[in-house]
Amino acid sequence: MAENTAQGKQRKGRRTMIGVVTSANKAPKTIAVKVHYTARHPKYGKFLNRSLVVKAHDEASAARLGDRVELMECRPISKTKRWRLVRVVESAPQD
Repeated sequence: MAENTAQGKQRKGRRTMIGVVTSANKAPKTIAVKVHYTARHPKYGKFLNRSLVVKAHDEASAARLGDRVELMECRPISKTKRWRLVRVVESAPQD
């Protein structure tokens, strides 16, 4: 495996996406993030607003409820966790 990187072969970049934290304190080191995107209807061509909720690994518990975060795809960490937290893009306002 190390030989492939030494010969100049590089793996593809991993997928990243930005979303809003919807659940941050229910499970340790886990956050639920809602990601909004637009998709085109296959028959009519109209653009539709879609959303997706993914579970992500947050090692340092840095993200809080309402924060905008950047996620990166990674190996399966648990049954539902396939993403990890890269950084907090924007913190939620504190009350």
